[in-house]
Amino acid sequence: MSDSELNLLRDLDYSVVQQCMHCGMCLPTCPTYATTLRERSSPRGRIAMMRAIADGRRELSQSFAEEMYFCLGCLACQTACPAGVNYSELFENARAEVERQGLLDTPKRKRIRRWTLRWLFVERTRLHLLGRLLRLYQRSGLERLVRASGLLRLLPTSLRELEPLTPRISRRFTAPLHARSVDPPSPRYRVALLSGCVQDIAFADTNADTIYALRQNGCAVRLPDGQACCGSLHAHNGDGEMARDLARRNIDAFAPDTVDAIIVNAGGCGSHMKHYDHLLADDSEYAARAKTWSEKVKDIHEFLAEIDFRAPRAGCGVDQVTYHESCHLKHGQQVSEAPRQILRAIPDLDLIELVEADWCCGSAGIYNITQPETSMRLLDRKMEHVRNTGVRVVATGNPGCVIQLQHGGQREEMDVDVVHPISLLAAAYRGEREKP
Repeated sequence: MSDSELNLLRDLDYSVVQQCMHCGMCLPTCPTYATTLRERSSPRGRIAMMRAIADGRRELSQSFAEEMYFCLGCLACQTACPAGVNYSELFENARAEVERQGLLDTPKRKRIRRWTLRWLFVERTRLHLLGRLLRLYQRSGLERLVRASGLLRLLPTSLRELEPLTPRISRRFTAPLHARSVDPPSPRYRVALLSGCVQDIAFADTNADTIYALRQNGCAVRLPDGQACCGSLHAHNGDGEMARDLARRNIDAFAPDTVDAIIVNAGGCGSHMKHYDHLLADDSEYAARAKTWSEKVKDIHEFLAEIDFRAPRAGCGVDQVTYHESCHLKHGQQVSEAPRQILRAIPDLDLIELVEADWCCGSAGIYNITQPETSMRLLDRKMEHVRNTGVRVVATGNPGCVIQLQHGGQREEMDVDVVHPISLLAAAYRGEREKP
């Protein structure tokens, strides 16, 4: 192989690969290693394979590619690593090279990736159209008819298993909900909100709750026109080119110099957005703006804790809650205490700690679609812990986790409601109007 043909792993800063001391501290934290007990399915095993490729001792192969996509990308290993290995960088570069080499390509896979990564998730109008069609399907009675008829059994297994994971589509998207309320007359802060992709069409009420909570704390909230998908789906699936393009579009739309903070309420989106500076480090036009952007991005819990949010004076209508930590909120952003701080501040609400709260639920972006067997094993483990708490409300800060845990409740026939912590805070603020 010539120098011009060196792959992305051989082009990596070798010191990043070399940082791994193979101490094994990551092993107890890795869901795929815990599931298989295979060394190659552990972080240090995967890094060892990357290192062998970087050294030229191993060639890229389909088995390597499959292992990279067997990884959840939960980043629990980063939190556990005493050497500070940037596994996220290694993981994304490995997947990017897998895609560049076409090691997993099939006609079907290429069509799906082209439709999702290159068509659907690059234009909000297309997502909104899909959302409206799904909403019609769900609310017209057609969904119930299809399920009752047994037609789902005629679908391929992958599609049949995907159907229960389809989220309920919101009655309204974020923009009209944002327009229904007004900013405080003398705002303390001026912020911009990422409305998201799935968040916008399926969890617009969570966005509305986020806007309400921010305004209750003296924030003027802008919803920038022209904002795009954050690009995390693309970066985590080896499409770095599109991830960088979407990052540029968002920087242009948000104009980070004009706001005090860029607010995100989805753990996965926030984790990726905080690394736009790394993503665009070699872009002479955007590198400086990307650095400003990354400094301004704040998870909603993180931001409220930093500005010393106002504790509500009323309850939220829930007496007990447990908290599941989104992987990319806990391990990607290192935000763990702030959501608990918010939940503990709500009157008459007891926070019951969840065993293995930071253990992946198996959602991991689209992992529950691409690796359903392992995903469901992880979900079953999570739901057993939820059941043992005895609570009926689970709070979590990422839409993928919400969908996965809701599915887990249905699978286990458990009466549980899954909500965003900010929705409980907003409910408490709204309850103040009814409190005598």
